[in-house]
Amino acid sequence: MNYNRLYDKLKFSPIPKVEFLNYIANIIGLCEDFNVELEILKASGFPLLEEDKVISLSTKKIQWQEQIFCFVDIETTGSKPKDSSMIEIGALKYKYGQIIDRFESFVYAKEVPEKIVELTGITAKTIENSPHAKEVLKKFRSFLGDSIFVAHNVNFDYEFMSYHMNEIGLNYILNPKLCTIDLARRTILSPRYSLAFLNAFLGINTPISHRAYADALTALRVFEISLECLPSWVNTTQDLLDFSRGKKK
Repeated sequence: MNYNRLYDKLKFSPIPKVEFLNYIANIIGLCEDFNVELEILKASGFPLLEEDKVISLSTKKIQWQEQIFCFVDIETTGSKPKDSSMIEIGALKYKYGQIIDRFESFVYAKEVPEKIVELTGITAKTIENSPHAKEVLKKFRSFLGDSIFVAHNVNFDYEFMSYHMNEIGLNYILNPKLCTIDLARRTILSPRYSLAFLNAFLGINTPISHRAYADALTALRVFEISLECLPSWVNTTQDLLDFSRGKKK
C-alpha cells in the first residue's frame, strides 16, 4: 500500500514539507489541496510531526514510555471483513503504566452464527438494540486518535476495522500497529502464544475470554510482561515497533 511506502521513506529520513506535499500528491492523491491531504493523513492516525517546515515520524521522536497505546479487540460474525460484521468492540488506552481511558460497545448485526454464539455468548437478541457499526466506528475513530493500535494477532482486528471504516467514509486506519503475539515471541519463552494460553501460562488469569474488552485487557497484561524483557536499545516508540517485528539495532 502507498501509505507503507510513505512510512518507510519517513523512517529513513525526515522530509522538507514542500517535498513531502508533492510526494503524497504523487503516491496517494487524496485531493488537490496538498495541505488538506496532510490533515487527512493526520486525522487517520498517520504519525506525522511537523517541525520547522520539516515532516518526520512522531514514533521516532517520542519515548515509548510517553506513547499512548490503544489495546483493541473485536468480536465478529466471521473472518472476512467484506462478508462479516462486528458485534462487539473493546479497547483501552494506556500510558505511563496506567489505563487512562476505555471504550466498550456492542454493535448491531441482524444475525449471529451459532458457532459465534457458542464462542462469545453474544446472540442476535443481545445486540438487537445496539448502535449500528457506523455510529460505533465514528466514536472509536475519535477514541483511537493518534495512538498506537495494539492487538493480539493485530492484523485481523486492524484490517477488519480499517475496511469497515473506509466503507463508511472515514478512510483507512493509518495508525502504526503493534502485535502482542510478535512482541511476546521475542520476550517470553512459552510453548504457545495464543491469548488464552498466555492468560493462564503467565498467571494473568483474566476470568473472561472471547469477549472484546476482556481480551484487550489480557493483551495489555501480556504487553506489560514483555516490556520487562526489552533490550537496552529500545528507547523510542519506533524502536519498540521495530523490535516487535524482529528487527535488530
